[in-house]
Amino acid sequence: MLLSHVFSDMFDDMFIPSTMSAANAPRLMNSEVREYDDHYELHMELAGFKKEDIKAELKDGYLTIKAERSANNDAQNDGGRVIRSERFMGTCQRTFYVGEHVQREDVRAAFEDGVLKLYIPKKVEQPKVQENHYIAIE
Repeated sequence: MLLSHVFSDMFDDMFIPSTMSAANAPRLMNSEVREYDDHYELHMELAGFKKEDIKAELKDGYLTIKAERSANNDAQNDGGRVIRSERFMGTCQRTFYVGEHVQREDVRAAFEDGVLKLYIPKKVEQPKVQENHYIAIE
């Protein structure tokens, strides 16, 4: 399988909420894919997200990373008035084609210092991909 087909980006840009324009939307989910002899590594910047906010799913050869953050309504008023708040609230996701030979249990994922790292092995055989299974993030 050629590298141009593996890890091909399904979408050029992530979903941007209608309240944000593409020109001023923060660049979320910047990604880097590295190829090694026996595996690929996907590094994705997810600054400001917690591990609990992130889900990685493998289905039909497509690896989808989804991050969701909501407003914190528990903030205390310290006497100041918020004039402008520029925090991303919403959902963003990226999808990559990694091949139908990759199975959920073959993929390792870790989240540290705002960077999600996924390790995807290269395989020659073509076992059946399991349906809708999430990948545990350490």
